[in-house]
Amino acid sequence: MILKILAGPVTIFRYDQATITRVTKEMSMNDPEMKSKAEVARKEWEAAYERSQTKVPLRKERFTTLSDMEVPPLSTPDSAAIDYERDLGYPGRFPFTRGVQPTMYRGRLWTMRMFAGFGTPRQTNERFRYLLEQGQTGLSTAFDFPTLMGYDSDSPLSLGEVGKVGVAIDTLRDMEILFDQIPLDEVTTSMTINGPAAVLLGFYVALADNRGIPRDKIGGTVQNDCLKEFIAQHAWVVPPRPAMRIVTDTIEFCTAEVPRWNSVSISGYHIREAGSTAAQELAFTLADGLEYVKWGVERGMKVDDFAPRLSFFFDVHSDFFEEIAKFRAARRLWARLMKERFDPKDPRSMMLRTHAQTAGVSLTAQQPYNNVARVALQALAAVLGGTQSLHTNSLDETYALPTTEAVTIALRTQQIIAEESGVANTIDPLAGSYFVEELTNRLEQEAREIIERIDAMGGMVEAVERGYPQREIAASAYRYQQQLEAREKIVVGVNRYEQEEEPAIPLLRIDDSIEREQVASLQKVKRERDSAAVERALAAVAEAARGSSNLMPPIIDAAKAYCSVQEICDVLREVFGRHQDRPEF
Repeated sequence: MILKILAGPVTIFRYDQATITRVTKEMSMNDPEMKSKAEVARKEWEAAYERSQTKVPLRKERFTTLSDMEVPPLSTPDSAAIDYERDLGYPGRFPFTRGVQPTMYRGRLWTMRMFAGFGTPRQTNERFRYLLEQGQTGLSTAFDFPTLMGYDSDSPLSLGEVGKVGVAIDTLRDMEILFDQIPLDEVTTSMTINGPAAVLLGFYVALADNRGIPRDKIGGTVQNDCLKEFIAQHAWVVPPRPAMRIVTDTIEFCTAEVPRWNSVSISGYHIREAGSTAAQELAFTLADGLEYVKWGVERGMKVDDFAPRLSFFFDVHSDFFEEIAKFRAARRLWARLMKERFDPKDPRSMMLRTHAQTAGVSLTAQQPYNNVARVALQALAAVLGGTQSLHTNSLDETYALPTTEAVTIALRTQQIIAEESGVANTIDPLAGSYFVEELTNRLEQEAREIIERIDAMGGMVEAVERGYPQREIAASAYRYQQQLEAREKIVVGVNRYEQEEEPAIPLLRIDDSIEREQVASLQKVKRERDSAAVERALAAVAEAARGSSNLMPPIIDAAKAYCSVQEICDVLREVFGRHQDRPEF
């Protein structure tokens, strides 16, 4: 047969992925012969799969994810069940499954934000500046436990804890030292603080004011997620409902005064570290977010005025595909829930922007150098999942705060992924994988079912007061521990491939002299400040707390008067009361 080639321009038809998916599905559904062949081929493979097990038995009875979701031997188009336009779409467009920005990492890499803080503000300032010199692109501040609980370094309750798990911050003077020679209008700062979040945010804003930096030029995030504290981490200042009032005040204040600030980082990280499954982490985190939005709307704010500045924070655990699917499901479910419940007009109100951190709880004291491999895999999962910001844990963090050498390896891990692996060159490269899409669907469905149970209780505040998420997490943690002890789940170096002798590694040790130095510094501030101004400022905080006016302006004024963290928090505790955690078994 002779083919006749027609001269002239040739039209090439280009179809987008949605069209290809729809047409392929219609062809297979409308063609009985094609459908019949596919069913025959699958049955033949299933028979071969069963026969093979007589020669090579399966390695174990159950194949599950880390969260104990059953893993199928093979995923197919039927099990994935994806409608491209409905479930995936394009990056930067609803439902944001494939990412929140059109260009993703082709335009800008994720922020490399290493969690740092120990000892005195001067020591942490030196670590901050070192990390910035090494290529870190954002600051992330870890506070010591007294600060997290709203107590000063000279409190009897702080004895032995000052500067040990983070930096000690007592007054604005400490904040001045902490950010010495760091341009607040050029570097974004994240602060991992919750119960006293309004106070530390007040210190940061006061510092910017005193430096003459306009409030609309400073950017960053304050975690400020009181709900997850009651659920998982237990660092609170006041009971749940007044805590929600304070969080709502910070959202309202930042919306009006500090527009580049993320006023809440809704955190699933600590929920997962406490022992939840991936689906529980997803569900409880999004339910917390919905509660903050509800309180903001009830305050009288328009959802599109504040929801775009809400951010999220997720754990990245060791089950590679489950974690990738979790990030994709989180974006899609948040977008759908926000659209269903609050009908925002600004697409940014439906975008789930997230920071991620590799799983501290997955690190082992046994064979600590194995942690480098764990962190690398977890970081890669976060990037393939589409995170906007990432912290990589250091190999020595089961023993102590990281040494300079260990934290440099952790930072280099991100830089190698970014610059050498090639995974940042294309957007959402695992989309269309039958297994990833199936996991994404299942995680979304499981999380939605949990959220619906929380809705039936009246929302997340009521669920927390009933102890529902606390009980569910405790049950999941117990089940996982049983699986470890039965060797149904394996942790290399812990319950398989153990070694009798463990390698010694260098450790960062916080000397007890740090506490004496910090207490002396605080007492000097208290001697030199204007006592009358302190009394007036604290009285103004108390008056705002007893009334309905926003707490942030008087807190900022109290910061400028060099009131301490505990002095301000004690006022809040006196007005709002103290919280006693309910026992759960």
